[in-house]
Amino acid sequence: MIRAALSPIEQQVYHFLLDYLAEHTFQPSVRDIGEALRIPSTKSVVDLLAALERKGYVTREPGRSRGVTLVGYAGGLGTAPVPVLRPVAGAAELLPDGYLTLDRTMMPTAEVFLVRVFPGDAPAFGIRENDLVMVHPSQRAREGDAVAVRVGGAVLARAMERRGATLVLDNPGAGAELELGPGDDYSVLGVIISVIRLPAPPALG
Repeated sequence: MIRAALSPIEQQVYHFLLDYLAEHTFQPSVRDIGEALRIPSTKSVVDLLAALERKGYVTREPGRSRGVTLVGYAGGLGTAPVPVLRPVAGAAELLPDGYLTLDRTMMPTAEVFLVRVFPGDAPAFGIRENDLVMVHPSQRAREGDAVAVRVGGAVLARAMERRGATLVLDNPGAGAELELGPGDDYSVLGVIISVIRLPAPPALG
């Protein structure tokens, strides 16, 4: 499930929650949040926390002043948990497959996510097997941008071009174009903004 975008003030609250927990090992109260971010109304703070919960960034325990839990949180000042998603055959939406904690300077917005593309699919974009690509779901893709596209139960990394109602996916130097039309099972997930290279799994035996 791709998380919804945050407004500027929602993102400020989210980052404050992340950093406060990293420094204090417990969450701030509603009053703490209001004072730190100069939000005069406690109701406004509660509404902002409700928005973060609705968009999938936190969960809350009703009736508790510090009853906020950060979804996927793994610690570290200046960091944030980024969801790792995976495609499933027959499902239109990607499903959660854990979180990876990254420095927030690597994330242009809070709603970015990570996904593995088809192994060996995009050497022209510097993507190797076992890499994760970071996808910006709300950035508008321009002609020629590298995008992540779910096609059936796989995610491909391709350069995108539109020809009328047809979406053309080009894999520079590694194969023929793929043309997709209104009747095909696909969705453009967003623009690929970076590649995360993880250590290769140890060899067996």
